[in-house]
Amino acid sequence: MSRLPSLLITSLAMLLASSALAQVPSDAERVSTWTQNHGFDQLAQNRDMLLRGVKNTQQITFGLRRDRLARDAALQLAYTPSPALLPTLSHLRVYLNEVLMDTLVIEPGEPGRLVEKRVRLDPRLITDFNQVRIEFVGHYQDICEDPAHSALWLNLAKNSRVELTEQALALSNDLSHFPLPFFDRNDNQPLQLDMVLAREPGPAELQAAGVLASYFGSLAGWRSAGFEVSYDSLPAVGRGQPPGRILVLATNERRPAFMRDNRRFPPVKGAEVRLMGHPDDSLTKLLLVQGEDDEQLGRAVRALALGGKLLRGERAVIEEVQPLAPRQPYDAPNWTPTDRPVRFAELVEYPGQLRASGLIPEPVELTVRLPPDLFVWQNEGIPLQTRYRYTTPSAEDDSRLNISLNGEFIGSLPLNGEQGSQLERLRLAVTANETTNAHDRLMVPSIKIGARNVIRYDFNFATTFGSAQPERCQTTLVVDSQAVIDENSSIDFSGYYHFKAMPDLSAFVHSGFPFSRMADLSDTMVLMPEAPSPLLTGLMLDTLARISAHTGYPAMALQVTHKAAEVRDRDADWLVFGQLPAGMEQAPSANLEPSAGWLLQAANATPVQAATPQRLNQDSFAAEARVTVSAAGPLAALVGMESPYVAGRSLVALLGNGDQDYELLRQALHDEARLGDVFGSLALVRESGVHSQLVGEQYFVGYLPWWLKLWYLLSPHPVWLALLSALGALLLAVLLWRSLRWLAHRRELGDED
Repeated sequence: MSRLPSLLITSLAMLLASSALAQVPSDAERVSTWTQNHGFDQLAQNRDMLLRGVKNTQQITFGLRRDRLARDAALQLAYTPSPALLPTLSHLRVYLNEVLMDTLVIEPGEPGRLVEKRVRLDPRLITDFNQVRIEFVGHYQDICEDPAHSALWLNLAKNSRVELTEQALALSNDLSHFPLPFFDRNDNQPLQLDMVLAREPGPAELQAAGVLASYFGSLAGWRSAGFEVSYDSLPAVGRGQPPGRILVLATNERRPAFMRDNRRFPPVKGAEVRLMGHPDDSLTKLLLVQGEDDEQLGRAVRALALGGKLLRGERAVIEEVQPLAPRQPYDAPNWTPTDRPVRFAELVEYPGQLRASGLIPEPVELTVRLPPDLFVWQNEGIPLQTRYRYTTPSAEDDSRLNISLNGEFIGSLPLNGEQGSQLERLRLAVTANETTNAHDRLMVPSIKIGARNVIRYDFNFATTFGSAQPERCQTTLVVDSQAVIDENSSIDFSGYYHFKAMPDLSAFVHSGFPFSRMADLSDTMVLMPEAPSPLLTGLMLDTLARISAHTGYPAMALQVTHKAAEVRDRDADWLVFGQLPAGMEQAPSANLEPSAGWLLQAANATPVQAATPQRLNQDSFAAEARVTVSAAGPLAALVGMESPYVAGRSLVALLGNGDQDYELLRQALHDEARLGDVFGSLALVRESGVHSQLVGEQYFVGYLPWWLKLWYLLSPHPVWLALLSALGALLLAVLLWRSLRWLAHRRELGDED
């Protein structure tokens, strides 16, 4: 408890430091509180957690937005103790930010049964980053216990949760804190923003909205970002809910209806960004992004995406935005470089990620994100050079370092204290307490590489404990083993081509490909219908935000149009929303045709009558197959195909006939379970789930040398491959025979001379 005063002082200092940002609301302002639940399945891992005698601690971290105050907090625990535990002696200790909150004694009757208990947490200790530590102290007998005994365990259920009663703080209208309050990195909840546009937005307004949405999507990352769009009017505000965060885009000529009052919302000259309170609720903030015309509106949006941290005050006038240097293919900030070896220091996402401790340490994991078209087919492997340090184990023969990739075992290295050079040991001994250093080089099987890859290192330290026999009781102190993966370890993806069979909707929903090939979407054309509904506009914004979440970069070069004729001859990939352009269903690559009442068609044959029930449960269909589905209920589709106008370019369409269909698509984009069912060239989205298939012929994007491409294309056809090999051998034999005949003839002529 001695740490309590220092932590209180620290918390008070942090609140005082942010006083310019937030203050407790005055009596004239609404005081709104609400409850947020943070489940362990969201904060830690989506499975139960097992505490054991030698691995008895679990840490759960959660954040609190800087514009909110914790009024109350509690920990709702659900756990099952081992039936072998001794009641009263066995217990749990609960800490919040290293301050003991409570001790939960395991009472008689609880071992072997599910127990639910509530622990109150001191809200005064809660800051922007918090840690709950649960420590298990178990006993199965009075004397001579073995700390590694299998009877010592407690199962912590994943449905345990942290409950926070939060209150909004009054914010000053100061842009210096941007992107606060619209985005806070301490908030691990999905980002939800409102966006207000004028009625029937044109391409320039949609383009500006798309760039702004992609910027917030790049900030949100794994949290995902969703946008509720409204035309002309502001969303309603109410008590008992978190304050809203609203983005408003307007020009002098086209403004939402609520901005008709020119005294409160005066026309602007040039480009301007303004932060203000909602007319009906000062706790809800509006970000007005305004331009004198469409060009100036685009400038204001780009200034936010590029230099938002330079803004100050309530209102900022954007005088100039310098054009950016063109992006290069595959240079997305979130993607691992594929043109050079990459040090692990570049892959670290948080401090201490490369360190593990304890007799049974947690695994060290690194995420490697790659372009989905990286061609690693039939490659000998990807070089993985690992340097590591560890405490010398007491039983060297059985201690191992196991390495896996995406859950697949790669190799195992002995932890025997003999690897590594003397120079490395001497150099590292100066900066680390570990006594053993080692390095090893493995070839990662390239067949296991995907768009998102997890490299996992498991340190397994063998040890021996003293006797636990009553007649020979011996106490053993468990060694706190330490292990570190050196940040100078590296993995090398250089030297690989980019080549991929398309269409592949799985690559689109999981990495934004092929649009994410250029991080700024400079090779992308977005096709929207005229006068899109707010739901369809929201679907477009959600999709662009998702692509930028994968790349980590806003779509600065995005282009939006209503007219398909403008992009038919453009060397660009198409992203289509709503309906396919008229006449495109006649193109050879088309596999989907919308019509009255919703008609889905798949490539070139006699359609199946709608009255005949059909089950679309095949993985793929031949090019001659054709499926027609008519339905009155909600039904939407994702479609991938080659551009019917430019060879080698792709078209991805998110199609529906109305708001119900668009809402289905939006729900699917935010549901990882549904996205796991998306693949091939056609994915039907219904309320019951997603049904995907590969329809029609494939095409290829990227580059391969002709000989490697020929070998790859013939690999599924062994007969043709054998015939081609035989033909090649025959041609080589003929050429060799002719060469030998020519040499013999020359020799004969020489002998005659």
